[in-house]
Amino acid sequence: MTCKRCGCDRQSVFNSEIAIHFRGLEGLDKPIVWVFPKVVVCLLCGFTQFTVPERELQVLEQCSPVKGAVILAERVARASGQVRIKSPSPGMND
Repeated sequence: MTCKRCGCDRQSVFNSEIAIHFRGLEGLDKPIVWVFPKVVVCLLCGFTQFTVPERELQVLEQCSPVKGAVILAERVARASGQVRIKSPSPGMND
């Protein structure tokens, strides 16, 4: 297999975790989509290829959660430059 960018045949496959964010300020109100693909990396130029699974691809297309997709739908709010951290529910770590 050769790199689609530079034609080099020095490529390796790695495990990965990738968080895909929607662009712009309006993207802050949309879910973060997590994917865990195998990535093929060219060891000469760094060009990387991977495939987004079908369910997560639907989230990207619809801009809303899809059953079974790995997403982060809630955000921690920022107020006055400080981050508010939610306390764990009582008995959660007992």
